[in-house]
Amino acid sequence: MRVAVCQLNSREDRAHNLAVARDLLERAAAGGARLAVLPEYVDFLGRAADAPKPEPVDGEFAAFFAEAARELGIWVHAGSFHETGPDEGRTFNTTLVFGPDGSRAAVYRKVHLYDVEIAGRVSYQESRTVAPGAETVVFDLNGVPTGLSICYDLRFPELYRQLAIAGARILVVPAAFMLHTGRDHWEVLLRARAIENQCFVLAAGQIGDHEPNRTCFGRSMIIDPWGTVLAQAPDTAGVTFADLDLERLETIRQELPSLANRRL
Repeated sequence: MRVAVCQLNSREDRAHNLAVARDLLERAAAGGARLAVLPEYVDFLGRAADAPKPEPVDGEFAAFFAEAARELGIWVHAGSFHETGPDEGRTFNTTLVFGPDGSRAAVYRKVHLYDVEIAGRVSYQESRTVAPGAETVVFDLNGVPTGLSICYDLRFPELYRQLAIAGARILVVPAAFMLHTGRDHWEVLLRARAIENQCFVLAAGQIGDHEPNRTCFGRSMIIDPWGTVLAQAPDTAGVTFADLDLERLETIRQELPSLANRRL
């Protein structure tokens, strides 16, 4: 199964961000991808005060990507967007997935929120404006169970183990991973999640500078269940492809049955 991860540099102009995302999806479809994955906050990355009004899961954002999936005839993982939250002060950071017919196949709300204080370097409290989700999600992608996560979730292996136990063969990680941590942790964590859960990992990242004073690492990747990086994006916006050998996944699980050998 051919898949694509789409890397872009979302900024404050929501209409421009969506237009770029649509172009990348068209390039993914033209390249033969059956599934295309966009990064976290594809709709907007900028100052919280300038963020667009949050929407429900059946709002304009959803309609835009449902139409793209239907017109292009591919599965579209729409990264994540600012969904209407549980109160006026907080949104959800939410993934939507659409099938080739434009129907909504899955909704996932980011569980782990990025609350970090690194003296002199980073002060970021995602929980001030975002409410956490509470459910793990595995959906059926043409018979292939696929588990969902978002960015900071990557640091919590128990989430991915739950997805694997629920049957996931593919794990998807849309992200806006920051440069100072991405340089050392991004690839290591992605490969670890692939190896320990014996799943393919599709990680689509934001790239470059964003307001206020934020730089994202990029390096979107597609990784196989052995931990081999099948494809990695260059440091620019674009589309990166790989072919997933699902039979190889089953062979790896048979020859090295670490999931079956778990002791609880």
